[in-house]
Formats: sequence, structure tokens, C-alpha cells
Amino acid sequence: MSNDTSHSTRSAQPARTRYVLFDVDGTLIDAVSNQRRVWATWAHRYELDPDEVYRVALRTRPLETFAQVAPDQDPHACLAALHELEDEDVRSGVYAAFDGAAELLHGLPPESWALVTSNYEHRVRGRFLRTGLPVPGLIVDAAAVEEGKPSPVPYLQAATRLGADPADCLVVEDAPSGVLSGLRAGMTVWNVNTEVAVAGAHRHFAGLREAVAHVLDFAAGGS
Repeated sequence: MSNDTSHSTRSAQPARTRYVLFDVDGTLIDAVSNQRRVWATWAHRYELDPDEVYRVALRTRPLETFAQVAPDQDPHACLAALHELEDEDVRSGVYAAFDGAAELLHGLPPESWALVTSNYEHRVRGRFLRTGLPVPGLIVDAAAVEEGKPSPVPYLQAATRLGADPADCLVVEDAPSGVLSGLRAGMTVWNVNTEVAVAGAHRHFAGLREAVAHVLDFAAGGS
């Protein structure tokens, strides 16, 4: 009898809420051509090799990029020029959401997901407006943290602000630095939109569309 009562008590307990934390560029929105164009324009202003600048920019934050490719320039002036170009691109550039992004975000409970990006919130909102994607209540952007990816800080801050246990969070990322950030935060990490799986990711999907049903199942409490 006591075993049955114990079982009933456990069964009656509400399921733990699951949370999904998304990277933006390269994960939900295809912005590769935009990023390459912005960095190429910036590089030409400083008479630098656009390909080399973009190669560095892919794996570092802007100030770190400037330190490597333009150490003789004022980093604050470099950043101001880059921000000007990025803001103009949000206004005039062409953006597209990856296949499945709209279905996925609309299918999640509104308070169960957030964006964690190395970009800035006003640009993310501008891009989401251009692509018709729903905007969540929480966006952790570059201005919200002192340490960016691959530090765990961005994802841990998102979990804290959502009131979530990191163990109940799924990170959806395309880039190695983002995958590492999620892993260091103690979260489940799925890699999307890459031909080859990023090292350490718990699951890999070549395209976001392939991951949609699985992410929704995770959020609903599936295994």
C-alpha cells in the first residue's frame, strides 16, 4: 500500500519546465553574407585584407579582432565604424530566417525560450522584424555580459533570468564558440546548420528544419 501511495505522489508531481536558448546569427537567421559584407566594407576603410579580417572576426569579439588585424588603430573608432555599418545593414540588408525557424519559435511556450547572442539587442529585434520571427521576452546580448562566448556567462545569465536550472536548458547553436559556451554552462547542446558536427555537441542536425520536432519534444518534456 505504501509503495502505491509513494508512486501516486511521485506521479502527481508537476513536470519540470524545460527551456530552450537559441543563438541567432547562423542558427535562426542566415546572416553570413551580411556579416561578410559588413566586415569587407570595414576592412576596405582601413586598407586591410577583407578575407583575413573576416577569418579573424569569425572566432573573436570585435575588440579582439581589431587588436589582431589593426593594432595601430584606435579600437573605439574601429568599433564605432563597425557599429555604423552593422546598423545600416539592419536597415537595408536582405535577411532570411532558416527553414523551420518560424514554426519552431511559434511552437514553443512564450516564457520557455530566449535568445543568447553576441550581437546587440536592437539589431536582433530589427532582424526579427524583417524576417517575421516572434521576439521572446528575454534577449541576452553583448551588452548584457562582460564575458562573451565561449565563456559560459551568457548562457548562465539567461538561465538565471528565466529562473531555470541549467540542467533543464537546451542550447541550440551553430558555432564552436557557442557550443563550448553551452557545454561549460552545464546545459544540453545541439548543433545545427553545419555539415560536420561541432566537437562536444550532444546532437547534430545538418539543418535547423531537421531539429524542429526534436526541439519541440525536448521542450514538452521528452527524452
